[in-house]
Amino acid sequence: MTQVTDAQQTRKADAFRKMHDRSGVLLLPNAWDAVGARLAERAGFGAVATTSGGVAWTLGYADGEAAPRDEVIALTARIARAVSCPVTADLEAGYGANAAEVAETIRMAIEAGVVGVNLEDSTHAPHGLRPVAEAAGRIGAAREAAMSAGVPIVINARVDTYATGYGASDAERFDETVRRAKAYLAAGADCVFPIGLGDGRTLGALVKALDCPVNVAARPGIPPMSELAKLGVARVSTATRLASVAFGAMNDAMRAIRETGSFDCLGHGLDRGDLQGLFTAG
Repeated sequence: MTQVTDAQQTRKADAFRKMHDRSGVLLLPNAWDAVGARLAERAGFGAVATTSGGVAWTLGYADGEAAPRDEVIALTARIARAVSCPVTADLEAGYGANAAEVAETIRMAIEAGVVGVNLEDSTHAPHGLRPVAEAAGRIGAAREAAMSAGVPIVINARVDTYATGYGASDAERFDETVRRAKAYLAAGADCVFPIGLGDGRTLGALVKALDCPVNVAARPGIPPMSELAKLGVARVSTATRLASVAFGAMNDAMRAIRETGSFDCLGHGLDRGDLQGLFTAG
């Protein structure tokens, strides 16, 4: 793949934005390397996301902004180069101590070829959430950086109230989620991601309260796509789940050959020719 031109990237950004028009549910697989991104595109997905966990683990770090920003951006660039479809990057909290540093991260990500980003409002401290104004300021800086670059990226604002167990009651958590989400939308976000929320009734209420695209993280137990569509959910991403499945299969295979001495388990999976074809076909 050749590096996209500015015009091509802008077209991809426009196309990705249209995928959030709530006429259907956008299903996003989260890749952590070029192979996964190519497999997703070959499977027919219209866009690909990255997973911060999968990227960090691949680079040899824990999730939670432990990986150096430059390394994360470099791997993200490889993923974006590997596919023709839009790529959106999970940039955690923006890899910056302040709004100006977040803006620089966004500029770097756009240069890497992405047309969307995730930005979360947690601090990676136990139960730590940034003050609303601070988190909104970081999103505003991201939007300004994108405008300056001339690429209308889709900003997916992750609200971590459910992931961190905010509040003493469900009602308090819901109200704080709405308050934060509205502040982030006003600051320039396009989509809201209440990670950790999978209850259908609450999701439906949140969609109505916000009247904007809402992202849900796929996991066992959440409503199926058909029901999520009825609830008005606009986007579903697999987050770290595909990475967990892939690494789990590798872990099981290594245990099997170590413990049994048999190599039969290595007969499963994609063959070399298929994988080679991802990068040599055409």
